[in-house]
Amino acid sequence: MSNSYGDFNTKIDYVFKIVLIGDSAVGKSQLLSRFAKNEFSVDSKATIGVEFQTKTLVLDKKTVKAQIWDTAGQERYRSVTSAYYRGAVGAMLVYDMTKRQSFDHVAGWLDELRAHADKNIVIMLIGNKCDLGSLRAVPTEDAQELAEREELCFMETSALEATNVETAFLTVLTEIYKIIGKKTLTASDVDYAKTTTFKGTSIVIPGQESNSSGRSGGCCA
Repeated sequence: MSNSYGDFNTKIDYVFKIVLIGDSAVGKSQLLSRFAKNEFSVDSKATIGVEFQTKTLVLDKKTVKAQIWDTAGQERYRSVTSAYYRGAVGAMLVYDMTKRQSFDHVAGWLDELRAHADKNIVIMLIGNKCDLGSLRAVPTEDAQELAEREELCFMETSALEATNVETAFLTVLTEIYKIIGKKTLTASDVDYAKTTTFKGTSIVIPGQESNSSGRSGGCCA
């Protein structure tokens, strides 16, 4: 597998829709900004509704466009964002490792995700803000146990220090790519900057056998 970034003139072989979910203020937007633009804003404001960014990269000589949706964590937007789970082939479920409550809410987010998304969606559990080790409220072992029980990928990240951010996204994208295998799917010609709904290739994940991993940064399948 090779990882490199394509340009705007490159033919897109696959479009993978990924959703970021989790409580408000856990760092979802910062993770996306770090991955998509390698930026971090110290005065980031709460996401209102749904936003998305894209990043193009190469996996196994195929050009993949990751279309990553950043969903608001506030309860009042939950009914709005649920529609955006449709068509997602990957999800990053984020909690703040310094806020136990955000971890305790992971089960609820999983229930919502599984109610609205494809049952074989690739899910990565992310404990963000690992740079704040002295304020840790969620032991790594607790998250590993949850990830193993729910058959999720798991990784701790720091959007601030860029720790494991790219690795986490690439792990999910690689697992999605493995699932769709050699099936020929091409992206539609869509102006992603101007559309407000997900268009392009609709990727249906075939049945997969998920293997759990209790290791930090473990493989999804």
